[in-house]
Amino acid sequence: MTPWLKRALVTLSFAVALPAAAANYTIGTGSQSGTYYPFGGMLAKVWSENIDGFNMRAEVTAASVENIIKVAAGQQLAGIAMGDSVVAAIKGEPPFRRPVDVAVLFALYPNVVQFMVPANSDIHSVADLKGKKVSVGAPGSGTRVGSTAILKALGINDGDYKAQSLNYTATTEALANGQIDAGVIIGSAGVGAITELALTRDIRILSFSKDELAKIHEALPAYAGMDIPANTYNKVPAFTAPAVWNVLVVKKDMDPKLAGEMLKTAFANMDKIQNVIADAKNTTIANIDRLQGVPLHPASVAFMNEMKGK
Repeated sequence: MTPWLKRALVTLSFAVALPAAAANYTIGTGSQSGTYYPFGGMLAKVWSENIDGFNMRAEVTAASVENIIKVAAGQQLAGIAMGDSVVAAIKGEPPFRRPVDVAVLFALYPNVVQFMVPANSDIHSVADLKGKKVSVGAPGSGTRVGSTAILKALGINDGDYKAQSLNYTATTEALANGQIDAGVIIGSAGVGAITELALTRDIRILSFSKDELAKIHEALPAYAGMDIPANTYNKVPAFTAPAVWNVLVVKKDMDPKLAGEMLKTAFANMDKIQNVIADAKNTTIANIDRLQGVPLHPASVAFMNEMKGK
C-alpha cells in the first residue's frame, strides 16, 4: 500500500467517524422587553434540544417587518410577525415593495393595540391624539405598521400628530419622563414593557368604541376587538382594543421535512414553553390557521390534517 493511499484511508476513516456539524439557524424576534424575544428563545431551545443536527438562537430585531424580509431573503430560518404585516407582505403592500414569498408555520397568540397615556392625561380617546406627540413604534416594526394603519382607518393621518419612532423600551421611558404625550405598543396583554412602566407610573390605556372597532375591522380585517380586564397592569382600568394574531413565518418553499419536524417538536413540547411564556396558552393545534388571508406552509396543512385524523 502506497504512503499516499494510507494517508487517504486515514483521512477517510476520520471523515466517517466524525459527526456532521449541526446546522446553525436564527429565529427573528423583537425587542428584549417584548414577548417575541422570550417566545422565540423558548422555541429555539426546544428545537435545538430535540431535533438532531439543529442549532438555533433567538435574534433581537426590529420585529415583524424586518423578520419577514430576513426570512424571505434566507437570513433567518423563521421569524415572529404580526398578522397584518404578513398580510401586507403577501400582497406586496406598503411597507413592502413587492409580494414576499413567505408562509405561516403556525399562529402563536394575539397582540393587543395598547395606546398608553399618563393617568392624568387629557387624552381619553384616539381622536384626542391630534396635535400630540405620539410614539408609533420603531421603523420596521409591526407596531409601526399597525398603529399608523389603525389611526388612518379612524381618519387620523401622519400630519395630524407628531410621530416619534421609538421601540418598546424607548417608548415607555419617554412616556415616564414626559417626553411624549402617548405611546403605542402592539403586544400581548401583560407585555413586560407596559407591566414595568405601570409599576412606577400611573397610566391608562385608551379604550376603543364599538364604532371605532368596526371601522378598523372594515379597513384591516386581521383586527378584531378584545376586552382586557382591569389590573392586567398595575392599577390600569379595563379597556377594549383591537387585537391581531402573531404568527411564525418561514419561506414558502422551506423543506417540508424540516418544517414538519419543527411543527411536531414544538407542539410535543408546548407544555414546557407554556410554563415560561403565558401567552403560549393560545398556541394550540386548533389555532394553527387562526390568521386568515395568508398561506399556511404545506407541512402545516399536512400536520393539521394528521392531528385531526387522530
